[in-house]
Amino acid sequence: MTVLSAGQDATAKMVIFSVYVVNKAGGLIYQYDNYVPRAEAEKTFSYPLDLVLKHHDEKVVVSFGQRDGIRVGHAVLSINGVDVIGKNTADGKDILEYLKDASNYPVSIRFGRARLSSNEKLMLASMFHSLFAIGSQLSPEVGSSGIEMLETDVFKLHCFQTLTGIKFIVLADPRQSGIDALLRKIYEIYSDFALKNPFYSLEMPIRCELFDQNLKSALEVAEKAGNFGAGS
Repeated sequence: MTVLSAGQDATAKMVIFSVYVVNKAGGLIYQYDNYVPRAEAEKTFSYPLDLVLKHHDEKVVVSFGQRDGIRVGHAVLSINGVDVIGKNTADGKDILEYLKDASNYPVSIRFGRARLSSNEKLMLASMFHSLFAIGSQLSPEVGSSGIEMLETDVFKLHCFQTLTGIKFIVLADPRQSGIDALLRKIYEIYSDFALKNPFYSLEMPIRCELFDQNLKSALEVAEKAGNFGAGS
């Protein structure tokens, strides 16, 4: 997995961010983060803190006030160089209570986008499964394939559903080409190294080293070449 640190140019190259595999019931059975941009900012504050923070999903996030690279929605990642644990400091104190105490200042706080937890990824996979079904039902024509692509200003979500209902999802840079071929390549890898594995149970989480290795190789090829040629 590649992690982009603060100061590096996130637009310097086309990248594939992550891969999800969702079973026909909407359960997440595989997820791999290939490239994680880390937009972080650290600043020393005097009392009182000129940002408004709040608890959100077991984290402490910025709800008001933007400055010096700190954005609304960013989470508190560390205090005085020590990583926080959810809503608490390393020694178990509530972060909001800690920051209300003038005696704790000056204080150095590092902010950034918190990574999705395993539970959040499971929930989002289930939500996309439902949206995919809604997309099929809303179609004015019978036999719609469902959602194949969603686009934002910073990434595109590409989805390929097999005849058996397994969904392969790739999040990539909007400029990245060859994703349709990559999705089918991932399906091929799934067929060869998961389905043919005698220890793998259908619809269950994929835990296979050969699957991991071949998936990573396919992502590297896709990022470098942009597509899969004959024999890939």
